[in-house]
Amino acid sequence: MKALLLRKLASLAEEPAPLQIVDLPTPTPCVDEVLIEVHACGVCHTELDEIEGRLPPPRLPIVLGHQVVGRIVALGADVISRGLGERVGVGWIHSSTGAADENLAPEFRATGLHVDGGYAQFMTVGERYCYPIPAGFDDAEAAPLLCAGAIGYRALKLAGLSVDRLGLMGFGGSAHLVLALARHINPKGKIAVFARDADTRDFARSLGADWAGSTDQQSPFALDSIIDTTPAWQPIVSALANLKPGGRLVINAIRKEDADKHALQNLRYHEHLWLEREIKSVANITAGDIREFLDLADVAGIHPTVTTYAFDEANAALIDLRRGGIKGAKVLIPPKP
Repeated sequence: MKALLLRKLASLAEEPAPLQIVDLPTPTPCVDEVLIEVHACGVCHTELDEIEGRLPPPRLPIVLGHQVVGRIVALGADVISRGLGERVGVGWIHSSTGAADENLAPEFRATGLHVDGGYAQFMTVGERYCYPIPAGFDDAEAAPLLCAGAIGYRALKLAGLSVDRLGLMGFGGSAHLVLALARHINPKGKIAVFARDADTRDFARSLGADWAGSTDQQSPFALDSIIDTTPAWQPIVSALANLKPGGRLVINAIRKEDADKHALQNLRYHEHLWLEREIKSVANITAGDIREFLDLADVAGIHPTVTTYAFDEANAALIDLRRGGIKGAKVLIPPKP
């Protein structure tokens, strides 16, 4: 099978083509696994963290990718809940304990980090951790739902599903889906978006944001909760200054970059933390989060804005993600076997 292989860690500024197209053996599913022919795989900022060493994979080489949509083409001997030909998705969680807090368990294994992921024509996963895709989404639309959407849903649960005044710090693949979901759950709520470039702010307004400004601006209304999806530190300080007393900042990122870490020196206890403001991080995701969000997205009619890339454009997709400015989510389309 064709696959995109990461052989070594490197800064994209120094190595703009870290992924190589190679031929690998098609994997064989274990007794409790399915083999999926991959039709689409979303490109996530977490892949940048893996490539550049902020979240180094435990082994190299590895196949990245954890927003996977495809068809089941083979079943392990003990599989009972999935069927041949079924269209399914795979997210960041590749395996864990099955408990309510499986996202926090030491047994947690991530797709495209601990095991080979979806930047390939085929991949395997346990039957518990693949999910039927609603018919209303095409493959490219469905891919971002598996991570950007589902982890955004988990962040919104931590922020308050029906929160009245919500802030979104950063407006990429995840936040544009959170905006749509928050609008569906609480149509009368107010939403403020903070983004670094004008085109992205215009995009946020076109999707229904009540206000959009730069990441260092003050919202015209104090916010109950803010979800941060940026890779930087300055937005954290700005977000805390935009919270009302008792408000919560939810940081939806696995790693933060160090380039602007000095911005934390601007943190002032009285201005940013006092009056019971709090910070909560999002850690991984559960299978339940993905199942719940797929159902909600279907009912709410949430359709991601996507830009698709051919397999040989994967490195360009990563560069575009790093630069920002492309609306919505990015999705790779593997060649047909």
